[in-house]
Amino acid sequence: MRKTLGPVIALLTSVAILLTGHGLQTTLLPMRASLEHFPTLAIGTMGAFYFVGFTIGCLKGGELIKRVGHIRVFLAMAALASAAPLLHGLIVHPILWAMLRMLSGFCFAALYVVIESWLNEQSTNENRGTVFATYVMITLTVMAVGQMMNLLYDPRGLELFLIASVLVSIAAVPIALSRSPVPALPESASTDLRRLFRISPFGSIACFGSGLTTGSFWALAPVFTAAVTDDVALAAWFMSAAVIGGALTQWPLGVLSDRAGRRIVLGLMCLAGTVISAIVVFGAGQWTFTAIAISGAAWGAVGFPLYSVAVAHTNDFAEPTEYVMVSAGLLLLYGVGAVIGPLMAALCIDLFDAGGMFLFMAWIYGILVLTLLYRTLRGRQPREEQHVPFADALAAAATVSRVYEEEVLQQDDENQ
Repeated sequence: MRKTLGPVIALLTSVAILLTGHGLQTTLLPMRASLEHFPTLAIGTMGAFYFVGFTIGCLKGGELIKRVGHIRVFLAMAALASAAPLLHGLIVHPILWAMLRMLSGFCFAALYVVIESWLNEQSTNENRGTVFATYVMITLTVMAVGQMMNLLYDPRGLELFLIASVLVSIAAVPIALSRSPVPALPESASTDLRRLFRISPFGSIACFGSGLTTGSFWALAPVFTAAVTDDVALAAWFMSAAVIGGALTQWPLGVLSDRAGRRIVLGLMCLAGTVISAIVVFGAGQWTFTAIAISGAAWGAVGFPLYSVAVAHTNDFAEPTEYVMVSAGLLLLYGVGAVIGPLMAALCIDLFDAGGMFLFMAWIYGILVLTLLYRTLRGRQPREEQHVPFADALAAAATVSRVYEEEVLQQDDENQ
């Protein structure tokens, strides 16, 4: 375990601090906006502007890394992201807040590109699932902690904004002082979705599907629970149980994907997601505390880890020089899915009542299962199941692309 996580322990420490501050903001801002009597449209626009900035950050984050390197981009984006909550607290105005949310979206997208490309650089095909599972488990846990920090002070004051800013600022310290190996500058950093789909069609589709489902959950789960129960406590438990379920299964699913193969794990997760979503749809009329907790935890257990395993699966086929591009592209697909998903799920709720959200999720997971079966029948095998001897010149690389391996083998045959 120390050998696997040792090279990225400073990065993961920064991630934990950074996303605690981010989790605090995600709940604080709409809460304060409601207390300030912002129009509902203005609050929704703030959320949309965040994802506009997030999309731009996915497109431009790789270029920034190529220009100045991972550490400088992390420090610069953390500084900007730290300034945003301070300005939120000092100047309360919906237009300014929308602009600041766009800035935050840009900063956090660039930070995610740095984090995920760095994790790929320091992991191998044999442990990538474990590394990414640890990363997402930390993400879910600390964001939940950050949301609970809203109880420390009155959201009408400046204290919570200050705490969010301090946390994001402190997150830069472990990275700045770390002696861990720094990832090499990428040769190409522009987002190339066509190349991304050539690297791993299913991995790309699965990340997009994860955005559709988890985006729908975060946006509409409160709407769903409010429609099926009048008990606010049960609604809160449903959300909490989903986050806890996702955090608990990140690690075992990541390790299992390293050992049993990512396609097998992804297929089982999508199949389980289909079944669980269907059960929630048909059981939504009779909610008890136990049913709420079990159904939320069961969905979170397969819904939240999907992205991390899909990212690991995609990077198994990527060259080391493509890690930045792959990270940016997968985040972009996830972000687009997170924008589209709530709109489609809301339409399903209008057509099929509250259970329509999980009916939509069942369709998405079912499509992913069918897509995986189609890809499997075409015969492409995941890299971790096709171990081949590395040439001496490749010994220093954490992973080597399938295409490059084939070229080396062909050259050896010609020389013989």
